Amino acid sequence: MRVSGTPLNRVDGTQKVTGAARYAGEFAADGLAYGFVVSSAIASGRVISIDASAALETPGVLLVLTHENRMTLPLMDANYKDAIAPGGMPFRPLWDDRIWFSGQPVALVVAQSLELARHAASLVQVRYEHTPHCTELDRVIGNAYPPSLEKGGFEPPPAPRGDATAAYADAPVRINEFYTTPIEFHNPMEMHGCTVVPDSGERLTVYEKTQGVQNTKQYLTAMFGLKDDHVRVISPFVGGAFGSGLRPQYHLPLAVMAALDLKRPVRVTLTRQQMFTFSHRPQSIQRVVLAATREGRLTAVAHEAVSETSLYEDYCDVVVNWAGQLYACDNVRLGYKVAQLNLPTPGDMRAPGATQGLFPLESAIDELAAELRLDPLKLRLINYAERDDNKNLPFSSKALRECFERGAARFGWSARPLAPRSMRDGDELVGWGMATGIWEALQTQASARAVMTCDGHVVVSSSTADIGTGTYTAMTQIAADALHAPLDMVRFDLGDTALPKAPVEGGSFTVSSVGSAVQAACTQLHEQLVALARQYGGPVFAQAKAGELRRNGARIVHGADARETVSIDELMARAGMNQLQQEATVKPEDRQKQYSMATHSAVFAEVRVDESLGIARVTRVASAVAAGRIINPKTAANQVAGGVVWGIGMALQEEGQIDHTLGRVMNHDLALYHFPVNADIRDIDVIFVDEPDDVVNPLGVKGVGEIGVVGVAAAIANAIWHATGKRIRDLPITPDKLLA
Repeated sequence: MRVSGTPLNRVDGTQKVTGAARYAGEFAADGLAYGFVVSSAIASGRVISIDASAALETPGVLLVLTHENRMTLPLMDANYKDAIAPGGMPFRPLWDDRIWFSGQPVALVVAQSLELARHAASLVQVRYEHTPHCTELDRVIGNAYPPSLEKGGFEPPPAPRGDATAAYADAPVRINEFYTTPIEFHNPMEMHGCTVVPDSGERLTVYEKTQGVQNTKQYLTAMFGLKDDHVRVISPFVGGAFGSGLRPQYHLPLAVMAALDLKRPVRVTLTRQQMFTFSHRPQSIQRVVLAATREGRLTAVAHEAVSETSLYEDYCDVVVNWAGQLYACDNVRLGYKVAQLNLPTPGDMRAPGATQGLFPLESAIDELAAELRLDPLKLRLINYAERDDNKNLPFSSKALRECFERGAARFGWSARPLAPRSMRDGDELVGWGMATGIWEALQTQASARAVMTCDGHVVVSSSTADIGTGTYTAMTQIAADALHAPLDMVRFDLGDTALPKAPVEGGSFTVSSVGSAVQAACTQLHEQLVALARQYGGPVFAQAKAGELRRNGARIVHGADARETVSIDELMARAGMNQLQQEATVKPEDRQKQYSMATHSAVFAEVRVDESLGIARVTRVASAVAAGRIINPKTAANQVAGGVVWGIGMALQEEGQIDHTLGRVMNHDLALYHFPVNADIRDIDVIFVDEPDDVVNPLGVKGVGEIGVVGVAAAIANAIWHATGKRIRDLPITPDKLLA
């Protein structure tokens, strides 16, 4: 029986709930020392002096590492660039006295215990020379520029098509508005940390919280001049990352420096407050211009965005391209720039670019529908794009119409009154809103290995990650089907650079990439087993036709009645073997270049707004998703529901608040940085629309990690307008904005 497509529990669930799963900061090592990072108190300037004498005089303190006593490191930028680094100069911890942003690491105190290291860090006296800084995007928007194209996966906006300016001038119905999105922080449950264990031969074993062990290894070998076989990175479990673990963060090289200096294991784990001093979703200022006929046909679309980056790197997202892909329009102009601030480099955060780009686009579409007195769903269907006009390519598959249909039916959209402020329940105004979601469907090169022992059990492996998405489970299901084996006879290993190479886990391409490699390796292994049965199973097996031999547990059987059988153990013994092994590498096919590949969703949301208090509650959401073949409906639905929760937070709560005088984040903990908790979440209905696709990858899957969040904030904002008649264009939508 096939197990793919079955809603199975997570195969790693027991390890997690019993505490058997070990994370980066939990691996034991003899003689382990602990590091604590000293963070800068200013946002711009330089370090004049560091007095570490009091810390070093404290019994049990082993080292205070600064830019003045660190080991010699390479001069070239290339040595510090990881595989997905953006353009510009990568950040080098403890490189010199320059301060780029508040919270930047200026020292690492290493001691025999974490508590002692933290106390000693408070004794380190740092004197600064402060220079002017800027952390306000609107103040530097005039200096914005097109970013470097170096970042992998970044596609600059396509060239304009048609004449959007002229079409806008001639249109009878027009929308021209600005929207803003704030800084958001990842805040995974597990803080970033690592345990670095050196041996006498300058070999390093690094237990790291990462979404890509191979990327981390490449970064370390280049930065520290280590041989490839002298570094092993291990990361079997990740307690959430959401993009923050794609690139190595500053705690990692600091820990390695200390471990190499002391020649003993060192663990560095960041505090929750320090989790606000690196990767984050960048704030943005965006403008959307729409023009349409009286019947609702779009005649012009313009979407321009400026987002923040650091002073040293060009971080960039695909923010505006979706506007030219989602809707059919002959006149489209898209623009994207970045502006430098005294903040750390932003980073990929769940559906980077699309999440902040779809909020203004789908809000503007809703505003246009209101101006036209059209149902927002009808307006989207009028302008439905049958092909990707950005690339002038057909979609490999696109079941968005079915998403609209099934999502609307499940939600009850047909009963929605057109006018705002038409629904009330006691003291609360009720509103319904919707939005469209889109995310790219990618496949990248990946490898996997499958090894079968004589008892028929198979270990399948790849150096991919599982950041909570269910990778362990999905890969086990794919492998079991390809091996024609029971699920309990298959184990999947990941998160180790000793395993076959795989890309970082991100972008919703892990199942499509690594899963395709797993399927290929396991299919080859099964074919090898069948060939062994033909050769060593006896006359009946040797003369068997295709399809007459099949696996039954630890045996190979012949025919429907399974009268003739032979054990795998016996086959291997006859062949003089103790295991079978196959390894496969799968990469995208050339024919994929002839198509545009994407996942789509239709999001419907209900809100209730207390008219007196301005408090908005999301009471139900229906998300209909077209994402190709679904390997595990249970874990996939979990991913989409989690994305919806993220969208609720984006719409109503999440906002990194900066004290611009000091240039630092004020709400840098879980008490002040607000995001949804259980009490904020009500009904979330996830619907998967069948979408066969034989182009996107051999499995026909598209991935669901990102699509769940895209469009949710816009659907909620549109619902709030429908409830109150107030259009809020600046996220998050807090009570003060609704009461203004």
